[in-house]
Amino acid sequence: MARRGARSGSGSGSGSGSGSDSEDSSLSDSELQEAFSRGELKPGLNVVLEERPKRRNDTNGLKQCLSEFRKQLAWIERLDVTLGQAVDSVSQSDSDKDAVDAENDFQREMTFYRQAQAAVLEALPKLHKLHIPTRRPDDYFAEMAKSDQQMQKIRQKLKSKQEAMERSEKAKQLRAMRKYGKKVQTEILQRRQKEKKNMLNAVKRYQKGLSDKLDFLDEEQTTSQGNKKGSASQRIKKGPNAKRRYKNQKFGFGGKKKGSKWNTKESVNDVSSFRSKVAHNKGPGKGGKKALNKRPGKRARQKMKNRAR
Repeated sequence: MARRGARSGSGSGSGSGSGSDSEDSSLSDSELQEAFSRGELKPGLNVVLEERPKRRNDTNGLKQCLSEFRKQLAWIERLDVTLGQAVDSVSQSDSDKDAVDAENDFQREMTFYRQAQAAVLEALPKLHKLHIPTRRPDDYFAEMAKSDQQMQKIRQKLKSKQEAMERSEKAKQLRAMRKYGKKVQTEILQRRQKEKKNMLNAVKRYQKGLSDKLDFLDEEQTTSQGNKKGSASQRIKKGPNAKRRYKNQKFGFGGKKKGSKWNTKESVNDVSSFRSKVAHNKGPGKGGKKALNKRPGKRARQKMKNRAR
């Protein structure tokens, strides 16, 4: 590395420039510092020149070094394979080595991949020919890089994560079931309220004499009987336990003996023999046509209103 000295601020001609450079090159560091303190040095006059190293391709020397440390060993001890790229399965031809663009990442990586593939295809038959196994046995157990305590901690952590996920899934399912149950319950309540409202409206129409039909009582009776049949079928499906069956077989079914002629809910709800015209004095023997158009008195109407409430 050569260092060029500084020229004075007064300057000199072009002819004396080379001489001043040779003289300034011999200046010491102390003289340069003094010149800098006097202001004689200016920016851009000191330039550091770096010599580029000369590249040398000593082929003979490299071959000599290679021959010195090369050992004549068998291939099984070296396991070295030097090949080009494998044949491209698409084009069915060897890819040109000179055509590979080093700046193209994909093409460069594919070149490495095909070269490794060619080496494997060359080395595997040699290993099989030498009766050397290339696959691990089924009962092979490698030494763990981590200790059993650390692996136990990892298992516990994974197990806790899995349990947390299961709990969250169960909570989601419970929320969905709760939401669905609430929806079904709301629908049932709305349907019951609607049925009750229709029943009250039908009763009021019947009390006011606007209708002489009792279909609403039949609907209520059929719904109650349907519920009872459903519960009975459920009981039949379930059936009695073994102890009850044994006692029934030994002593009979028994049952209630007294009160068989008492009224029940079904007999009370049975209004098939009810006649509205006879009950409300609307028959032909109770005044005829005039009785049908007769308006009830004030007191009777008040009682009917109170009964409806």
